[in-house]
Amino acid sequence: MSNVLIEAKNLTKEYIRGKKEVVIAVNDIDIQIPKGKMVMCTGPSGSGKSTFLNMIGALDQPTSGKVIIEGTDISKIGDDQLAEIRRRIGFVFQFFNLIPRFTARQNVELPMSIANQGHRKTRAEELLISVGLKERMSHKPAELSGGERQRVAIARALANNPRFLLMDEPTGNIDSKTSREIMDIIKKLNAEGVTIILITHDPSIAKQAKRTVHMLDGLIISDEVN
Repeated sequence: MSNVLIEAKNLTKEYIRGKKEVVIAVNDIDIQIPKGKMVMCTGPSGSGKSTFLNMIGALDQPTSGKVIIEGTDISKIGDDQLAEIRRRIGFVFQFFNLIPRFTARQNVELPMSIANQGHRKTRAEELLISVGLKERMSHKPAELSGGERQRVAIARALANNPRFLLMDEPTGNIDSKTSREIMDIIKKLNAEGVTIILITHDPSIAKQAKRTVHMLDGLIISDEVN
């Protein structure tokens, strides 16, 4: 059985700017990501990192090429199956994307509600405890620090036992001390077998994974194993 979790083949994404200009955000990328690994993706703004992440997370469709998740070409499946695959991918973003009127626990429960999972309250509480928020479950996002909000976002991403986590600058909007704490949580998850693909501009963060992919102008210019 193959150990490859995610594979991109000739993955390309183009946008039309104005009436004629074609912008190539991702340019003919080939990459394989094995199960259980943590991969850092770095590069300057506009290099195609987030577009790449959105395509392997089934949030955006490529112009050409394909994304294969656990042997399934996601361009060849129906909407129901694609929605099921999306439910099994955990997303964590720089600006948290929490619902302001919901408590921390309710935010973590939400993806389980969408997936019609049982025991939502119990699992949400267990996840929040696991990221160090036992005393903050009933607080709304405005009552939490940036680091606490990111912990809620990580707990929410884990709610439906995801195949893998996609993280877009998860430490980019918090202070350095909290950033280290968040990375400790991320590394612990990876040590427990969770596959993680993480975008970062911070070289000190990128060094914390054994594999770093560098992007520039939509291309992978290096793929280094540390």
